[in-house]
Amino acid sequence: MYQRYYDPEIFVQTFDGIERDNYVVATYYMDDILPGEDFIDHFALVQAMALEGSTGTWEKVEEDTEEVRSLFSSRLVGYYEIPTPEPDRRQAVVQLAFPVEAWGDNIPMMLLAIAGNCFAYSPELRLLDVFLPKNFLTFFKGPKFGVPGIRQMLKVSERPLSLHIIKPKMGMTPEQVANQCYQTALGGVDLIKDDEMTSDVSNSNYLDRLKAVREALDKAEQKTGKKVIYLLSITHEPGKILDRAYKAIEAGANGLLVAYSAGLGTLRQLTEDSNINVPVMLHGAHMIAAQPRIAWPVFAKLCRICGADMMLTPTIWSSIPMVSLEEGIRTSQVKLAPLAHIKPMWPMPCAGVYPGLAPLLIGEYGPDIIIPAGGGMLGHPDGYTAGAKAWQQAIASAISSNESMLDFAKKPENKELRRAIEKWGYIDRPKSPWLRVAPKFHPKKMEL
Repeated sequence: MYQRYYDPEIFVQTFDGIERDNYVVATYYMDDILPGEDFIDHFALVQAMALEGSTGTWEKVEEDTEEVRSLFSSRLVGYYEIPTPEPDRRQAVVQLAFPVEAWGDNIPMMLLAIAGNCFAYSPELRLLDVFLPKNFLTFFKGPKFGVPGIRQMLKVSERPLSLHIIKPKMGMTPEQVANQCYQTALGGVDLIKDDEMTSDVSNSNYLDRLKAVREALDKAEQKTGKKVIYLLSITHEPGKILDRAYKAIEAGANGLLVAYSAGLGTLRQLTEDSNINVPVMLHGAHMIAAQPRIAWPVFAKLCRICGADMMLTPTIWSSIPMVSLEEGIRTSQVKLAPLAHIKPMWPMPCAGVYPGLAPLLIGEYGPDIIIPAGGGMLGHPDGYTAGAKAWQQAIASAISSNESMLDFAKKPENKELRRAIEKWGYIDRPKSPWLRVAPKFHPKKMEL
């Protein structure tokens, strides 16, 4: 009897033909080479990878029946070859569909399927995207607040929000932290967050810090009339993080910060708890290690369904340009795009940003962003309050002024922005002449 090289349950499938409501579909980039070989069966590798993430292993066993594979194996629903002149190399974009029934609402188990042992099969494999079907999304509540809820909390209807990152990362007493927060609050900052590295140390614990900062922000609000959200770091082991959240909220916290290192399951546990009625920010620093193998839009989508109200977003204009221009912008778009009943999550283009970048960032990402600044606010030559004011002026220039930012900054009432530009500068965004390649063909503007 002839041998079937490719299992029909895996291969005789298309994205159009599966019951889309019941399958998570992972999209990968694969680049595989067998030096010196003149026969390359790429489907053999894809089949092994598909089975590894679902029902099988390298050697088929008796209980691995057609019925089992029909119910639980992943399916190849897309294979798009990228031509290469090298006969011993195969490049392709590959889509595998995984049945939701294999793990239900268990997101750690889902991650094992789409982003687990598969990375051992192809040395250049990268997870590009994940399609989350209707019958999977119904398990998730998403952000409690998201973009609309935080706008309502802060009474800011349209413009981007500014955020002060407390610096240094650790070592300050609660009183020092509170003083820093008081000064930026006087300057009009919208949100303040602990640095992701902030934890309990000998001279500061989270409840003492919270008490001092809340008192400082209440004092500032009496002068400015403006509420500020303070995102308190509570990152810890799963068994302790919920207790820390309860104690923080009881002590008056109006926002929480959790690092990705705590895990998606922990994030979801926090955000779906009815007693935790404050916004939760997710800090993605731990994701950087996986970035070469997992694209940031995938992280963004998963953190959003697990309930993060806001999440840092990479940008090439930062001091840590980790991803391409397109991947950074696409990460932001995935956070805001319609997704069943899930609220949009705030993008946060970040890392080494300064007021002169405001028009560029807002032009790329739109008005529904939070712009976090540490040194780019606190390093202002005229102090912390001036640094916060400079950001508010930069945002106002981009959103509500018909003048260039430089002309806007020349006005006496915007001296804080002028001083920031004098120190850090600004960037005129480059242009790629796709449609009129030769500069001599570019249209000219008439000087009136």
